[in-house]
Amino acid sequence: MTASQVRRDGGHIAYETQGEGPLVVLAHGMGENRASFRHLVPLLVAAGYRVTSVDVRGHGESSAGWPTYAPVEVGADLLAVVRDLDAGPAVLVGSSSAAAAVVFAATDAPELVTGIVQIGAFVGQPKLKPLLRMAMWSVLHSPRLFGMFHNSLFPVHRPADDGAYRRSMVANLREPGRMAATRGVIAPAEPHWTARAPQVRQPVLVLMGSKDPDFPDPGAEARAARRLFGTAEARMIEESGHYPHADQPQRTAEELLGFLAVCAGA
Repeated sequence: MTASQVRRDGGHIAYETQGEGPLVVLAHGMGENRASFRHLVPLLVAAGYRVTSVDVRGHGESSAGWPTYAPVEVGADLLAVVRDLDAGPAVLVGSSSAAAAVVFAATDAPELVTGIVQIGAFVGQPKLKPLLRMAMWSVLHSPRLFGMFHNSLFPVHRPADDGAYRRSMVANLREPGRMAATRGVIAPAEPHWTARAPQVRQPVLVLMGSKDPDFPDPGAEARAARRLFGTAEARMIEESGHYPHADQPQRTAEELLGFLAVCAGA
């Protein structure tokens, strides 16, 4: 499907919309693109939702070379997409690095956001030992190594088309400016999303794969995120890694549909 575009100061944001009904906007994490949600979107569309998957700035078909990739700006991009669709308000779903962006969007324009979902959210900056820090530096400067790292985030299950998706993702990352964007969305930035979380008044759902290798204790990380909000639930997707919408799409859809019903009645 051909992507639509919304202009922003500094470039354009690409997005793709399917279905009819209440609006759900999906935002992927670092290095990925909107195809990360390729197995989740049909399930939400079949349940009666209008689903928009976004290429985060610098990723996919969105332009590269932005002056900043801070989560607050990514959140503003998501709001620009909602306004461009003229179909809001929306529930915003952010995976990994984009889990921070949906918090900023919810507090910056609460009239456009009925609820937010964080998938694999990082509550704090990981404290890496020097050797791991060097390894991560290499990963964030090499499309090939990033592809290998991405592969490691599926410790239990993986989609049947995982190899094809990863090859396409790595090819996109080889384009000029893409690795800078990958580094940019996780660069330390102020304010941190955790400072904004207490200001969120909409319902919040925190989803975490029970086997997510990015965290020593995924359950503890999910509970830490939940406690930051006034009204939030934390749910674990069993036998899932960092991308439950990809490796456990049916289970993820079940949790999302229950939450979407709550947002509709809020």
